[in-house]
Amino acid sequence: MAKKQISRIHYRIGDVADMFGVNVSLIRYWEEQFDVLKPYRNAKGTRMFTPADMDNLRLIYHLVKEKRMTLKGARAQIKERRGELERTLEVIKRLEQIKGKLLDIESKLPANKKN
Repeated sequence: MAKKQISRIHYRIGDVADMFGVNVSLIRYWEEQFDVLKPYRNAKGTRMFTPADMDNLRLIYHLVKEKRMTLKGARAQIKERRGELERTLEVIKRLEQIKGKLLDIESKLPANKKN
């Protein structure tokens, strides 16, 4: 998933696509394919994704893009192992945060000289 993070209550489909580094059309397709995605539409008809939708998109992205599962397989995994998948994604997210902090610390260290 792309590093760009936006913190708000509702997300427009373009922002969601940017956050995941995918096309808007893919988000629309996933919405058709996964019952767990239920963005509401505002008065103009714009899809507005809630934090719960974002969590579901993270699961879908992880299974389809990172683990290279089929849509059918991803749907089955979400249905059967949702809690376990959410915990796994939380661990991955935390490890990425730790990695970022360690890389930041490393960049501030003086360069090692080789003899």
